[in-house]
Amino acid sequence: MRWPTTLAILGALLALVVGEHVRDMEVSEGAPVGTRVGLIGDGDVSGPPYLIVPVPGSPVYSDLAIDQTTGEIKTRARLDRETRASYSLVAISQSGENVRVVVRVRDENDNAPTFPTPVMNIEFPENTPRDVKRTLQPARDPDLGAFSTQRYSIVSGNVNNAFKLSSHEERDGVLYLDLQIHGILDRETTAFYSLLIEAVDGGSPPLRGTMTVNITILDVNDNQPLFNQSRYFAIVPENATVGTPVLQVFATDADAGENGQVEYAINRRQSDRAAMFKIDSATGQISVNRPLDFETKQVHELVVVAKDHGLQPLETTAFVSISVTDVNDNQPTINLIFLSDDATPKISESAQPGEFVARISVHDPDSKSEYAPNEHVNVTLEGGDGCFGLANRDNIIYLVIVSLPLDRESRPNYTLSVVATDGGSPPLHASRTFHLRVTDVNDNPPEFTQEQYKAVVLEVAEPGTSVTRVHATDRDEGVNAEVVYSLADTPDSHSGWFQVDEVTGVVSLRAHVDCETDPQPRLLVVATDKGTPPMSSTATVLVTIHDVNDNEPIFDQSFYNVTVAENEARGCSILKVSATRHHFWASTIHAVPVE
Repeated sequence: MRWPTTLAILGALLALVVGEHVRDMEVSEGAPVGTRVGLIGDGDVSGPPYLIVPVPGSPVYSDLAIDQTTGEIKTRARLDRETRASYSLVAISQSGENVRVVVRVRDENDNAPTFPTPVMNIEFPENTPRDVKRTLQPARDPDLGAFSTQRYSIVSGNVNNAFKLSSHEERDGVLYLDLQIHGILDRETTAFYSLLIEAVDGGSPPLRGTMTVNITILDVNDNQPLFNQSRYFAIVPENATVGTPVLQVFATDADAGENGQVEYAINRRQSDRAAMFKIDSATGQISVNRPLDFETKQVHELVVVAKDHGLQPLETTAFVSISVTDVNDNQPTINLIFLSDDATPKISESAQPGEFVARISVHDPDSKSEYAPNEHVNVTLEGGDGCFGLANRDNIIYLVIVSLPLDRESRPNYTLSVVATDGGSPPLHASRTFHLRVTDVNDNPPEFTQEQYKAVVLEVAEPGTSVTRVHATDRDEGVNAEVVYSLADTPDSHSGWFQVDEVTGVVSLRAHVDCETDPQPRLLVVATDKGTPPMSSTATVLVTIHDVNDNEPIFDQSFYNVTVAENEARGCSILKVSATRHHFWASTIHAVPVE
């Protein structure tokens, strides 16, 4: 058996008897090689020499130099707390005392915060709401306490303070990091951010680590195409062949990719339903699609749509006015646009004088400029019996207006003609005739065919028996003329006895009637239309109830007592009794002598 082993066993046995001392020592990590750590024998511990027994797993001999003869401990290598935080050994003196020595490595700020990767790439859609967070990889610092990561900051690249940082520490001691939206993201303004993020520990001076966060702002389709003009004008002769270019529209979209790719179309629902023109969907080139006729139409108003290719496409419109010029002398042309809600020739009977009915544009084919005032064209309005007139704007635009109050019930339709006459010799003229419909408003109440109806019913009639039928008409039309009937509850009507069908106007019994209660009830029937607001009128129904013998006579007394003298003459009245059955009944008793 080797002596140290034997001595260790002996020391352990002695420790059971003598006891064990504990010596704590401390040395800073990174201390130079040969730095004195401490002396085993300081204090109440027996002096050297010592037998040194390392605690298993503690590399005492490789990192510490222990003088067994003096008990002095020095560093043999440069220590690193992050690699090993403490060393343990047992020193056994010749007297048998055990000294458990624990050398703790004191932390120093020798590690900077370090991000897992130097560069991190993330993406945000440009419509990301404010305060949305994205977790970033945190910086880790193997140092302890204040020497670990304490805060993060954005050093550069944060254009317009679009982002901010937030952090929180969890149980593992790591300071975790979130990137948070602080401003409004707009890819069209700033499509890319390169943030330099710095992590700082609590040392003095502090150590720092950095990471670059590259942020790509993803496009969303939040920009509609924009035309370089809101309105385009072009002139084309009426003999232009099919395929002749007229003009080119152009629109741009600030979005990227498919969201920014623009295609063109003509809105056929709102314009050019006859497809007189076509447009190249890619270039915006408008050209003639069908033979033009100046005499049919001088100005074509196109609604051109520019639409992007986004998943939910956005679009915008521009107006194109194409004037067709005449190659021959001809009569004036009239363009008529009705200003009703559905662009049809109609006007409400409630329209006030001055209200617009239609828009008229008149052009003189002989004019050198299509948009010069037609000073030599006279425009008049025929028909309407003075109820309509014309208002002029710059001799180009005329407005058909209401001149007098209208009444649909008196006249529901008008035939009007717009006549344009040029100043030629002989003069030429053009006319446009249209039929104007006057639409209804609820301005008439229902009217009964009679102000008063009379009816007869037997007192014994059963509920449901028809009494009479009332009828009312309304001069309005549609729902304004639909009539419903009802009974008004008046004190003398006994309306509980009767009912009226709201559609047919048939008055019938709801309950049994009683002639003795009221032989002639008066009903008030109300006719109401379905207009907004509704209008109503009333008619009276006089009901005569014929009596039947449904009540027996009743004497006014149940017992009569009378005294008669024996010498009263034959036929002498001795008592008068009476009985009633709603009508008065009376009887006289005459004395008859008894033989």
